[in-house]
Amino acid sequence: MKRLLTFIVVLSCAFVSAQNINDVLRYSLEETQGTARFQALGGAFGAVGGDLSALNVNPAGSAIFNFSEFTLTGSNYNRDNEALFGNSQRNTNINSVKLNQVGGVFVFKSNESPWKKLTLAFNYDQVRNFDNEFVASGTTTQGIDNYFLNFAQGVELGPLRVQQGEFIEDAYLDIGSSLGFGAQQAFLGFQAGLIEPTADEDTNTSYVSNAEYSAVNQDYLQSTSGFNSKFTANFAGQYQDNLFIGAALNFHSVLFEQLTLLDENGYDPTSPVQFTTFDNFLRTEGYGFSFSVGAIAKLNDNIRIGGSYQSPTWYRLTDDTSQRINSTLAEPDINFIDFNIVNLFEEYNIKTPGKITGSAAVVFGKDGFLSFDYGYQDFSQAELTPNADPNFAAENDFIANTLGIVNSYRIGGEFRIDNVSLRGGYRFEESPYENGEIIGDLTGYSGGIGVSFGPSRLDLAFVRTERDVNELLFASGLDSSVDINQINTNITLGYSFKF
Repeated sequence: MKRLLTFIVVLSCAFVSAQNINDVLRYSLEETQGTARFQALGGAFGAVGGDLSALNVNPAGSAIFNFSEFTLTGSNYNRDNEALFGNSQRNTNINSVKLNQVGGVFVFKSNESPWKKLTLAFNYDQVRNFDNEFVASGTTTQGIDNYFLNFAQGVELGPLRVQQGEFIEDAYLDIGSSLGFGAQQAFLGFQAGLIEPTADEDTNTSYVSNAEYSAVNQDYLQSTSGFNSKFTANFAGQYQDNLFIGAALNFHSVLFEQLTLLDENGYDPTSPVQFTTFDNFLRTEGYGFSFSVGAIAKLNDNIRIGGSYQSPTWYRLTDDTSQRINSTLAEPDINFIDFNIVNLFEEYNIKTPGKITGSAAVVFGKDGFLSFDYGYQDFSQAELTPNADPNFAAENDFIANTLGIVNSYRIGGEFRIDNVSLRGGYRFEESPYENGEIIGDLTGYSGGIGVSFGPSRLDLAFVRTERDVNELLFASGLDSSVDINQINTNITLGYSFKF
């Protein structure tokens, strides 16, 4: 029976898709989640308030509530990914159902103080749903042997050998602990027979590939799951008739899992290697903290303006990784290195960029409103810590020189006919990259309807966003990438009641 082994990797060493710029973006970019009403209006609620998910934009919004209220929301997420790799195109479509929002607000009114209203709100929102999948299948001139060669060059041959009486899985974990992630990948490539030394001495540091090809066929699958959620504790108040002020403390929780599967074949008939499989699993868990402050002012009966500051989110995260590999020339016991053999990495920190939002709304009495939000975020200010880690320091320099300012625009409107509310929204968000080629601009449209039944209300929303992404299959050794057109469609149903 195989043993379950775990080992703490005490060196700071970046995993193939973690502890780098991808993490910063994963936990910085947010979807328009929350209540059905919030989603239907494209999240344009900064000067409107009166919705629990509006607290994510402006914490003063809870002071707009006139009655205590509870809201519960669920969504069906559809992910449609069209992946172009080489000259081949593959489409992947998945669905998932989540309870993405639950919360309540308590309203305390006063007739004897200039503070006419105080509110206390608690809300859970899924900031981002990580359930996603894409498949890339095509021909490339860069085989996976390049990945292992990149890590192996400069690594001595001696540690890459399994010592007499040593289990191969123990050797795999030991080299990761003592020499780091790069040497561990070199060990995998050597034990799988994909690379070999140019000399047989233990001090050899030069390697060549055993794979012969002009082009290879690759089938690659990436599947992700998990969530980034936020629990908000909010306090706000209405001062006299026209000023609303609020603040919120936000407690974040992260669970992210990523599975990648690679099958490679199509080598030359004379190649010693005729097939390769290489699979990776990453699990990230952690927590974070942020805060926000904001205000809304009524200029008159029709015009409102709002402003808010959302602090950076300080995350503390832990990664664990597992791998498995096989090929024509692999050692007989290579299968003992599998997903039961787990590398545990030290905790690390991510600081996402803060955000400033300015808002304006035109309110047409009880007939409805139009709302506009503008957001400003400087992604070059994001960073990985501890800074004493040279890998993180280099990555932070890369982030500062690669990422830039993101301007976002949200427009929403609601029109009421008796007890029915018709809603629509538009969202545009610039790429976080300076050149916009790796991640493109995001465009979203939304619509919805709400029906009031006295103290209770049902809301239905439809949201569609689209963005183009260029994603590397592996972060080191080869620059093979896939162009993905991402279309996300959410259908959301919410129930609210006043008390």
